[in-house]
Amino acid sequence: MSTLARKTKKAKVGTNRMGIMDYVIFAILTLGALSILVPFWNVIMISFATQKEYAANPLLMWPKDPTLASYKALFADGSIGTGYWNTLKLMAAGLPLSLFLTVSMAYGLSRPSFPGKKPIFFLVLFTMIFNGGIVPLYLVMKDLHLTGSLWAVILTGSFSVFNMILMMNYFQGLPESLMESARLDGAGEWKILASIVLPLAAPIMATIALFYGVAFWNSWYDAMIFLRKAEQLPLQNVLRAIIVESQTNASNATSVGQGVAQSFSTGMKMAAVFVTMVPIMAFFPLLQKHFAKGVLTGAIKT
Repeated sequence: MSTLARKTKKAKVGTNRMGIMDYVIFAILTLGALSILVPFWNVIMISFATQKEYAANPLLMWPKDPTLASYKALFADGSIGTGYWNTLKLMAAGLPLSLFLTVSMAYGLSRPSFPGKKPIFFLVLFTMIFNGGIVPLYLVMKDLHLTGSLWAVILTGSFSVFNMILMMNYFQGLPESLMESARLDGAGEWKILASIVLPLAAPIMATIALFYGVAFWNSWYDAMIFLRKAEQLPLQNVLRAIIVESQTNASNATSVGQGVAQSFSTGMKMAAVFVTMVPIMAFFPLLQKHFAKGVLTGAIKT
């Protein structure tokens, strides 16, 4: 083996060695991961634990006598199922509308020849920094006769300036020559958007869809403001009602010396948290491969 080859081999071996700082960073990241995973796992295990076992060991890592009592009590009145259905309706109507509004405005503002591009972008950006508040929004929805309807929640969360800017920056990074070639062939802007731009924008589309999907799934404040009937409430509001009710029951039980009921209410709360997290956790891995690329490309103006 030549001297140059031996030096090259040593250099390659040296680059694979971990230094002291690498071990320190690895330890910090490991502790950070455990600080997230351990409480999450504890929540799941408490939801399967018995009342007596949780009272004996609140920091439970594995129940000795697993039970589905908390889940049976959670689904007993059917409120979770109603919340799931309302949230699915919210996402089924809100997600396509949000993507349509965001894509259409982002594409228009990303075109250099769009008339009034700068003042329109300034006005849209202004709403991101300053807003009228919840009272004017409620009055607008009341004048539109949308209070008490899911459409009030859908419309208030149907557009995000931050998401639009990400998508606009992504569109600006696409080769303009592609659009010019399509225009020479007689294609209109909608045709260009549907046939050329969107097929090339799969990463940012997946990222924005994930952002809007999570926002609609976790939406509770707008529903609390605009909805009045219990059968209209989305999942997060149902979860909130269950937690508040279980805390009230636990407080009443404690006041009369019934500590076991308090443990059961805690297990029911943990079961509710786990049930509401599962769908969005299953949805994220499907878009994960596009997520990092979409955010990185959309956040950097090229």
